Amino acid sequence: MDLPGGPYARRPRLGVLDAVVIAAVAGTLGFLAWRAGAALDYRWNWAPVWGFIARQDAERGWVANLLLQGLLTTIRVSFWAAILAALVGVAMGVARTARALLPRLVAGFYVETIRNIPPLVFIFVFYFFVTSQILPALGVEDWIRRQDPATLGWIELFFGPPQFAAGVIAAIICLGLFEGAYVTEIVRAGIQSLPAGQWEASQALGLSRFRTLRLVILPQAIARTVPPLAGQAVSLVKDSSIVSLVSIQDLAFLGSEVAATTNRVFETWLVVAAFYFIICATLSALAARLERRFALRN
Repeated sequence: MDLPGGPYARRPRLGVLDAVVIAAVAGTLGFLAWRAGAALDYRWNWAPVWGFIARQDAERGWVANLLLQGLLTTIRVSFWAAILAALVGVAMGVARTARALLPRLVAGFYVETIRNIPPLVFIFVFYFFVTSQILPALGVEDWIRRQDPATLGWIELFFGPPQFAAGVIAAIICLGLFEGAYVTEIVRAGIQSLPAGQWEASQALGLSRFRTLRLVILPQAIARTVPPLAGQAVSLVKDSSIVSLVSIQDLAFLGSEVAATTNRVFETWLVVAAFYFIICATLSALAARLERRFALRN
């Protein structure tokens, strides 16, 4: 049960100040829309854009069109990249706190290299290296082409259309490794924030270092790092838009295609921004709920 006045106490209902702020934001947005039409002589027309969200198929009924397809690709890339970033981040975070010098050097080199390279440069360099060297050497595209229709259906579910799956996998690896550097530092900070007595008590109980990490240290460290990890997950969704620059057909890439096709620039990018906002706001709400649950347990 939340303590009165505590950080997780029940929030008050909508007040006068909240209503004033909402009205001010709505008024500002309305003024900007009016100025776009008056000063730029822009005629708002949402009809062409709505057709690119969903379309009606003669056989299947309503199906996803370009913008919704891009949204699904963004969700897929962000989901798998988040899992990869978490795995890499935990492993490298543990390595950053290791006693041995070699793991600390490897993890430090990984973190400092990625944190000191602009994300656009990293994506360009690493994506084309992965696409042109590693994936062909592994035979990913040939493997996908040899699959039966049932397997291709699963590939499309998890990675999008099979003809673009290899590129999506490369983008996931690039984005996951890039975000993993920041997760590494979050995990490292969480581990080092625990008192040294945790290690000493575990050693006194006869636990090995590995079992201490797995059973004692990491559960507490992850619980402490929920807020920054949640924030990093939201940042990952927003950072995923940079993969559009390497022709991955995500929401940002297809949004630019729709804007060029319909010549409805403002309307298209407002719809794209609304999709990103819905994803990030949902993640933020889930993260806040998870943070409150961890706080109540502690």
